[in-house]
Amino acid sequence: MRSRSRLLAPAARGVLACAWLAACGDPAQPGDTDPGVIVDPASVEVAPGPPVTRRLTNAQYVRAVHALFGPDITVPAEIEPELRVDGQKAVGAGVTVISPRGVERYEQAAFNIAKQALSEEYRAGWLPCDLTAADCPRTALEQVGLRAWRRPLTEAELDALTGLVDAARAALGDPVEAMQFGLAGLLQSPYFLMRPEIGADPAAGATDLTAWELATRLAFLLWDAPPDQALLDAAASGALLTPDGLDAEAIRMLDDPRARDGVRAWFADWLALDKLDSLEKDAALFIHMSDRVGPAAREETLRTIEDLVFEQDTDLRTMYTTRRTFIDRTLAAIYGIKAPERDGFGEASFPEGSDRVGILGQVAYLANHSHSTSTSPTLRGAFLRESLLCQVVPDPPAGVNTAIPEASEEAPTLRDRVEAHMNVEGCAACHTLFDPMGLAMERFDGLGVYRETENGAPIDASGELDGVQVTGLTDLAQAMADHPAVPICTVEQLSRRALGRRPTEAEEPAVEALVQAYAARGHRLKPLLLDLVQTQAFRRVDPSQAVESTPESGDAAGTGGAE
Repeated sequence: MRSRSRLLAPAARGVLACAWLAACGDPAQPGDTDPGVIVDPASVEVAPGPPVTRRLTNAQYVRAVHALFGPDITVPAEIEPELRVDGQKAVGAGVTVISPRGVERYEQAAFNIAKQALSEEYRAGWLPCDLTAADCPRTALEQVGLRAWRRPLTEAELDALTGLVDAARAALGDPVEAMQFGLAGLLQSPYFLMRPEIGADPAAGATDLTAWELATRLAFLLWDAPPDQALLDAAASGALLTPDGLDAEAIRMLDDPRARDGVRAWFADWLALDKLDSLEKDAALFIHMSDRVGPAAREETLRTIEDLVFEQDTDLRTMYTTRRTFIDRTLAAIYGIKAPERDGFGEASFPEGSDRVGILGQVAYLANHSHSTSTSPTLRGAFLRESLLCQVVPDPPAGVNTAIPEASEEAPTLRDRVEAHMNVEGCAACHTLFDPMGLAMERFDGLGVYRETENGAPIDASGELDGVQVTGLTDLAQAMADHPAVPICTVEQLSRRALGRRPTEAEEPAVEALVQAYAARGHRLKPLLLDLVQTQAFRRVDPSQAVESTPESGDAAGTGGAE
């Protein structure tokens, strides 16, 4: 087996304190576990949960096509809308269906992609034979089909696709044009568009995933893309079904540049960074606003995460406290610091002593969770509470007025107006959960520009997080980094992505073991991934169970009418 020491060292930097696992009725936090005993997550016996058939996300669809025919093939960026469930589109992919219009658009895309793939420009890169030869269509469909459907095609499936090509050639007389029908058939199939999982022996109930299903689950977790040929070979040989073989492939894949795509995809999903692509702000109020801000902010946060995971291989909680970032001239103007590069992105640092640190101090967070004309302590705090601490915030009661009062002489700052709003019957119970956190970020306006006053009045950025008093964003960021729920939520969110659903109650012992191992290994993401893929929750399913969808919300924050 290839050594894991490079990824797992340092082996132990301490264990979870008792309080870290003292959950108080929150299903996202594991229950009573002895923090002094670190259990190998792979050794924890659990009853596996139900399988989930997931539709390829729009990004996965693009990557899958490019993996088949080359990175220059033009692919529609979006065919069907995506749904965010339990805070992630990766979970929503398991409950969405393809609409009639989506079926039409997938068909159009399939024929368009097939036509490009069969052009002289791209044909040589994937086609193994001369299409004029009688046996070429079947040979080509067998080879590309393995990679497209992520498993070998049966003889009956090959007969059907080859028959389609033969019929088209008889009608059209052109072997290249006829082959388009075979490729389009592959690309329209549920076996390409979806990720079915039924297990090796579904009639037996709890069962291991097949080698092909495991390869697919592993590839989309680590790369957000389909298996490569090496992973398919490991599945075909059966090596992937052994702990050593699975470990070796996971290590290889984390060393591959595509692992960066996988990590970026997860954080973009978890942090709802896709919303930045359509960021809207009132340009009359925010002079730095342009159509470049959203994409630049998204890239800054993803580069920050990528640096922590791959370049530094460090404690992931550092994402809250680091002053190191990566910006371009657009963001430098917003931050009021010198751009590190004339063109593109470069490494920079938020000034020591400033109140701007970590991902919470970046435009991606501050602008994404604000209104088009103002900040929103509620939106900013609610996202922290729900998505980064994995705690459920209920929707407001029906009929409650959630509007914040307008600024006035008596209440010039948003803090004044929010505190008045918190006294409204039916509002206080929920708003006290997240407004004190959001108010600690009030020195940053709705775009993320630092300010000292609002409407001429000084801003009070004091706040509180679960008993910890803070006096601004820097304090809040440190409180988040120290919060016992943060590592637990990280494991929970990663598990949701890996499984396509929340872990079941029966799978919680595996989650608990992962949390402890994550802490013992310095809260580093790569060792956590290696541990997760070895768990029974990842490697096994029980098709006899019904999938229960109990999403916190259809959106990332789930704050209902919160302002």
